[in-house]
Amino acid sequence: MVAERAGISRATLSAMENGAGSASMGAWVQVLFVLGLEKDLMLVARDDELGRALQDAKLPARARARKSK
Repeated sequence: MVAERAGISRATLSAMENGAGSASMGAWVQVLFVLGLEKDLMLVARDDELGRALQDAKLPARARARKSK
């Protein structure tokens, strides 16, 4: 019902619920509006102090294991 009201596919809504980063900002805003949470958009856009601290720490990226053949 949320997907229908937001004008997006159920697959897109499912991906959003699972944390996929492929959904457009417009889709997010539509879902927030349908849920009555559009005023909370400012919370999403607010400065993330912990995220910035981690970004500034420049932590080393994990090395990926080679694929076995």
